[in-house]
Amino acid sequence: MTIRNLEYAVSPKSVAVVGATERAGSVGRVVFSNIVSGGFEGEIWPLNPKHAQVAGHRCYAKVADLPGIPDLAVIVTPPDTVPGMVRELAEKGTRAAVVITAGLNRENGLRQAMLDATKPSLMRIIGPNTVGLMIPPAKLNASFAHMAARSGNIALVSQSGAIATSLIDWAAENNVGFSRIISLGDMADVDVGDCLDMLAGDFHTRAIVMYLETIPNPRKFMSAARAAARLKPVIAIKPGRHEQAARAAATHTGALSGADRVVDAALRRAGVLRVNDLAELFDAAETVARYSPLERARVGIVTNGGGAGVLAVDKLVGRGGELATLSPSTIERLNRMLPPTWSHANPIDIVGDAAPERYGAALEALAADPETDVIMVMNCPTGLGSSPDAARKVAELGDEGEVGGKPLLACWLGEHTARQGRDILTEAGIASFETPEDTAIAASYLSEWSRAQRALLRTPSSQDEGQVAGKASVHAIFRQVASEGRRMLTEPEAKAAIAAYGIPVPRTIVAGSVPEAAQAAGQLLESSASVVVKLLSKAVSHKSDVGGVVLDITSAAEAGEAARSIEIRLSAQAPGTKADGYTVQTMVVRKHAQELILGMNLDPMFGPIILFGAGGTAVEVLNDTAIALPPLDDVLAGDVIDATRIGRLLAGYRDRKPADRAAIIAALNGLSQMIVDFPCLVSLDINPLLADSEGVIALDARIEIDPRRMDEPAPNPALAIRPYPSGWSRDLLSDGMSFHVRPIMPADVALYPAFLAKISPDDLRLRFLSPRRNFPDQMLKRLTQLDYDRDIAFVALEKDTGALAGVGRLSCDPDHRTGEYALLVRSDLQGHGLGWDLLKQVIDYAKAEGVSRIEGMILNENRKMLTMCREFGFSLAHHPSEAGLSVATLELG
Repeated sequence: MTIRNLEYAVSPKSVAVVGATERAGSVGRVVFSNIVSGGFEGEIWPLNPKHAQVAGHRCYAKVADLPGIPDLAVIVTPPDTVPGMVRELAEKGTRAAVVITAGLNRENGLRQAMLDATKPSLMRIIGPNTVGLMIPPAKLNASFAHMAARSGNIALVSQSGAIATSLIDWAAENNVGFSRIISLGDMADVDVGDCLDMLAGDFHTRAIVMYLETIPNPRKFMSAARAAARLKPVIAIKPGRHEQAARAAATHTGALSGADRVVDAALRRAGVLRVNDLAELFDAAETVARYSPLERARVGIVTNGGGAGVLAVDKLVGRGGELATLSPSTIERLNRMLPPTWSHANPIDIVGDAAPERYGAALEALAADPETDVIMVMNCPTGLGSSPDAARKVAELGDEGEVGGKPLLACWLGEHTARQGRDILTEAGIASFETPEDTAIAASYLSEWSRAQRALLRTPSSQDEGQVAGKASVHAIFRQVASEGRRMLTEPEAKAAIAAYGIPVPRTIVAGSVPEAAQAAGQLLESSASVVVKLLSKAVSHKSDVGGVVLDITSAAEAGEAARSIEIRLSAQAPGTKADGYTVQTMVVRKHAQELILGMNLDPMFGPIILFGAGGTAVEVLNDTAIALPPLDDVLAGDVIDATRIGRLLAGYRDRKPADRAAIIAALNGLSQMIVDFPCLVSLDINPLLADSEGVIALDARIEIDPRRMDEPAPNPALAIRPYPSGWSRDLLSDGMSFHVRPIMPADVALYPAFLAKISPDDLRLRFLSPRRNFPDQMLKRLTQLDYDRDIAFVALEKDTGALAGVGRLSCDPDHRTGEYALLVRSDLQGHGLGWDLLKQVIDYAKAEGVSRIEGMILNENRKMLTMCREFGFSLAHHPSEAGLSVATLELG
């Protein structure tokens, strides 16, 4: 749904507990007692017709008897009573309820009856079957948890009540506090996406941690997660990494894209940091929330014990972290400061007798090293140096947990001797860990977080102008297949389709008979040393399984014999299956080429996915593949390559030249664009795709389509991430001035300082409805890093300079029914019609998106904007609660 009315759940002024009681052992008693004893300072109203008082509070028999409208209701009555209670509360005006009661499901109809009852006040439901809700800063514990949580700035969203209460218990012992704790229960209404949307803008929350068992609305989740992760760390643990059985599929891609691997790819693309277990959840949150996102996280290590450094490196590299390579100038500096026996490399082993001054020298050198982004410092207790004194030196150099602006992670090994050193470091605000492995894991969080933030900045386009002709030819191929009532393309059809999207294929001739196969071979052998003959069949999925491929044929006669032998093997292994013909293609011989697989499949949760990795007939055995969500661009495609083991082989080794990386990326992007362009794609398999220094070439391809979806327009609505809407770019001539108008990109944040400098204070006040001087980085990120599934902003750029001239914005509710628009044009460019053109672009986009209504909040003194709204047909009304403010509304139908 939306975040509408959720503020009443997390910031209530009054709470009604429906089913409150003093009966020992009852949920109603525990919940009411927790609210009262927690110190909630708002009104608390117990509601139960069986009691006159509960715990010293007057108890009310009916909702109608309550002395006011409760902002939040907590319901703990039997299942069959819940819909009726929700209806009465909604009619009273209550906007949010936590339904702790279990047993409301689709089968008994009570779940839907409860949801239907919320409509009078658009009441939001958390639950049913939930442990409850905690808002520690408000001293509200509306749950039946065994203990209250301390106040802090981490929000916890959990789909398991048991995990939520366990984490509360663990946090109490580890001095971790919470801003909000939301146990979602069965998620009849409020789900993870709603919570992420709400918490993204919650100033009480510095980091969000989630325990996920399922993702019920993936596109909504991705949109909300990406929006939240741009502003604050989002950490998740999701069990289910090892599925016992994968869904059977018709392609290799389907067999290899298990659900958890897709979830992993989705979380990475959403900017969410995934951890493996509960112990890591808060460590990761505390680590990444402490520091600003890094472009890279190359780790430099200082240690007085070589073994500790080795352990740290082993864990760091094993988790995908990056060990810094010290610059020559840093090594030269360390040579002057350290004894000759130091390691002369990273980790910097300053030797067991290291005094505090030696620690200081090494840390200062790393702080100045241009190749180091994160610093790890470790101490092993020895009889030659004082661990506490070394800690004091590190603390002296530390500045809010950093050295020279770089994150500093400390590890004082041991227990008895190390305890004092760790206390010194912690008191100085330096992150401290007990083992080298734990420290390396923390460093890996920073590395993973930096990669996640980079992924969020990517805005792959919805269309590639170079693929227009290719799209038309592929549409014709798919149309012909659909007209024949087929789902599977033949190999020649599949190869023609991928070739249209820039993926090279060998020259191929289709032969309808054995003699024609021989004749085709004769033609191809005029320019090729050998050819391949393959079975052409609309009924056989994998040709090699039935002996349908014969390689290295050097004469026309051999080709004819190969075709006959294929026909015989087909009859023996698949009785009743007839060959539709044969394909004859040039034999591609590339001695040093790597065999790759490139494919797509439809995941039941996240829609189209892309698979890349080591290919060939043993693809399932090798199991060296990576999964990505389309759309891709060059950077994202490169990340997919780098996520595989074969990606390292493609970089070259020994006598093997590096493969043409640009060609592999182009193939990935071509497949991505085809997925964007054709919602009818069900699966695609290119295996093998040969790659070497000369480029790539696809030796085999299979494509399945859904004929019923042939006429669905692009971009593909099943994509979990909506691509950059490049189709909304245009050139504009406004009162003699030339502008280029396009959807906003994250990189446009660099244009904002100069843009805002040319807007008068009064124009800023009219746009933001109050005086505004400062625009923090976080705000500028929110203005420029959009999820195009719910928000759009059009920037007008001066054609000659590229400077930002104006912005038109539309922010939609997640249900896409209503959007709020806003305009801002540079003060020196007003009066030339640019604002009019931007508003028209916003309205046209809203209509195309199916938005029913757009609204704008306008100060009554903003005469120019009010006049323009009237000319566009907006209706104007005074704001119901804000004096001096008008609401402009345009119904779009």
